[in-house]
Order: sequence, then C-alpha cells, then structure tokens
Amino acid sequence: MKKLFLVTVVILLAPSLLHTYPSVSVFPTGTTVFHPDKTWSGYTVFDTPGEGGTAVIDMNGNLVKRWTEVAGVPGPFRVLPGGYVLGGTNRRRPHQEVPELIQVNWDGEIVWKFDHTELVEEEGKEPRWMARQHHDWQREGSPVGYYSPEAEPLVDRGRTLILAHRNVLKPEITDKLLEDDYIVEVTWDGEIVWDWLASDHLDDFGFSGEARNAIYRHPNWNKNRGSADWLHINAMSYVGPNRWFDEGDERFHPDHIMWSSRETNIIGIIDRKGAIVWKMGPDYRDIPALAELGQIVGQHDPHIIPKGLPGAGNLLVFDNGGAAGYGAPNPTAPTGRGTARRAYSRVLEINPVTFEKVWEYAVAGQEQISFFSQYVSSAQRLLNGNTMITEGALGRIFEVTAEKEIVWEYINPYYATDPNRTNRIFRAHRVPYDWVPQLERPAEAAVIPPPNEEFRVIPSR
Repeated sequence: MKKLFLVTVVILLAPSLLHTYPSVSVFPTGTTVFHPDKTWSGYTVFDTPGEGGTAVIDMNGNLVKRWTEVAGVPGPFRVLPGGYVLGGTNRRRPHQEVPELIQVNWDGEIVWKFDHTELVEEEGKEPRWMARQHHDWQREGSPVGYYSPEAEPLVDRGRTLILAHRNVLKPEITDKLLEDDYIVEVTWDGEIVWDWLASDHLDDFGFSGEARNAIYRHPNWNKNRGSADWLHINAMSYVGPNRWFDEGDERFHPDHIMWSSRETNIIGIIDRKGAIVWKMGPDYRDIPALAELGQIVGQHDPHIIPKGLPGAGNLLVFDNGGAAGYGAPNPTAPTGRGTARRAYSRVLEINPVTFEKVWEYAVAGQEQISFFSQYVSSAQRLLNGNTMITEGALGRIFEVTAEKEIVWEYINPYYATDPNRTNRIFRAHRVPYDWVPQLERPAEAAVIPPPNEEFRVIPSR
C-alpha cells in the first residue's frame, strides 16, 4: 500500500498524459513547451475564471498585466493596439450576461462604454439600462477579433457589433419564455443602428419536425433565470474581406455576419436584411460534402480566417464534441435534446463554398479523448501559418504547426475561488508585442520538458 501511495503522489504527469487522464491531481502549470524558432511570438490574452479578470502573459508564461475590472461571463476579452482592453464587466447573475461592455486603458480607466441595449426592470430594483452582452463582440476594423496585418481594430471610433440577450414569448417555438439571442451594431456614441433577433427567423434554421417538437417541449430551460436559452449562440463575427466575395459570391459579403448556435450545431451567415444566406447544420447528413466532413457538435468560435493570414477565406472552427442538437428522443437523449454526441474535440479548417476539409487538428485512435473540451474553446490562425488552440475546459492553450507539432503550450495556473476550482478559459488570443507599447519586448527562453517518465515531484525531507 505504501508503494502504491508513493507512485500516486510523486509522479508528475506532463501535459500529454494530463489530457489523457484529466482526473490527475498534480500537474505542471504555466508554459510547459516553447520552441522560440517555431512560434509566432507575442502576448497571449485570456480570461481567468470567476471574477479573476483579463490576463496577459508573455511566451514564457510570465503574467505581465491583469485587469480585474474587465471580468464576467465568458468574454471574449481582447487587447487592442495601444494597450487597451475591451470586454464585459459586472456579471448579472444568474444570467450569463453582463450589464456593460467597457474599454479601458492600460491604467484601468474607462475610455468607452456601452450599456443601452435594453431598459431592464427587475422586481425590487430600479429600472436599469443594460447591454446584456454575452459571449462575443467585434470592433470595426477587425472582423473576427484577432490579429491580421490587414485588419486592425479601431480604438477611438467606429462601430461595435454586440451579441446580446432579449427575453421574448414565441408560441410557435415554445410556450416558455425565451432568453433569445439578439445582435446589435452600435456607433461609438452608443446608438443602435442595426439589429437582428434570432427567433424571428425560425423557419430559416432547417429544423426537422422531431427537432421542432423537442425544442417546444425542452428548449434548454434554466429555472434560476426563468427562461430558455434555446439556441445559445456563442460566437458572432463579421465575415470580413475575402476571396469568395471578390470572385462574386454575394453570400460572403464582408459586412455579413457569421454566428454559431451551440445548442443546435448550426453555423450560419446572415445578410443585413436578416436572412440566413449560408448555413452548416443542424443535420450534417443533409449534404454529401457535410456528411463526409462529419457532424459538428457543440462548436465554438467559427469564423472566416481574415485576409493577410495563411488560409484566408477558409472557415476555422473548434468542433467541441460533447452533446448538442435537437431531434427524435433516443436512449442517451430521452428528451430529444443533445441528440448528437461525440467524446472528443477537433479543430477544422473548411472551404466554406465546397465544405471540403482543408486541415484538421485532432488526436487519432483510442487516445482521442486526450484532446477534448466539451464547452468553451477557440482557435486562431497566426501569421506564420501556425494555429493557436484554446482547449478551454482544461485551461490549456497551445500552438501547433501545420504539421501538428506542438511548439508552445501553457496550462492556466489561475483558478476560480468557488468550490468547482476550475481553471477553464473561454477564449485566448495572441497579439503582437508592439500592440502593448507600455512594455519592453520580453526576453524569450526555450522550454523543453523532460520525458513524461522522468517527471517527478521531489519528496520533502
């Protein structure tokens, strides 16, 4: 028994084993792999759990800045040129949304704020204007929210696209109150100049009769909120300039908007009249090319790779797996919700016109579960052709080459203080060093981990 106990506590698992066996209690955090000659270096920005705020680290994992005033529900939280940070704050519990979207400077001073999507009346409280922002926003100049040499977000002017909530009753969908997804575009001065309400377009989503029945009866009801998050749109971006539109395909107009519904497995593009002009899902068997690609389940962060980056014009998406989708009840989904299931994740790069798979990151064979985040997560194409992946549920960010070599890896050491003790990350972004002029460019040192079988915790004396 003593030998077995020693084996349990002294072996420190390296990241590859950690993610094969995520129940281990001891593992390395911070930067665990770094090959400076193979990465696209810069600062990495991510949300820390709970109310921990927005963190910025260098390639060696050193914390160089943390804004605790920019925190809340799943962000995203992004650094803009000049050392600004933009994101939500002051989560409106139990809702998964924030009353305000704010931009602060390096010193934490608010330089822009939006809080006027809806005047919210709550029992026992004074009416209050709120943004009700959740999961995504985009600032004019940067269609998908991350770095490209041809797409720089505006910091002192321009429009902001915001994903928000609106509570509505739609008897044709369900007899329950919907917490619907509502997209607004606002000017720098806070005027709403365009909006789109998802539930107005039910017939465009392509639901089967079985799916419609399941949605009516079980529309992802949340008792604490008193509403049903039936679609759970978790990402939204401009399509942005792209070769498909340049070649005459109007579906990919740069001003059109791509969105992702996690609950239904749908990725769609809407035009400025509100019509869905392009769509993947909900059932990927409906089109032969999508059937070949395979069912996407519970996806996060689909977007068109911006001009100026390798793969520009292709769709990049973190295909989570887990359970999602509505349909006919079955033994593992007796209510008809969560009918599509897969126990591993993959990152896909897809030609959005032919639906052909261009590139994929996944772990092959029976070890597939070693890459698995059933919620949150994202992917970013970098200037050198690498892809930075946020395996969010396990607090892991890593950069891979086109050949799928891991050349940088970071395990989040920041945990929520609640009993769940999660170090999850919603979405991470890499930005150039010169976007943060307040800091000197950091020195970089390679991090080469020893083999897993040689990793040990040194016994105390």
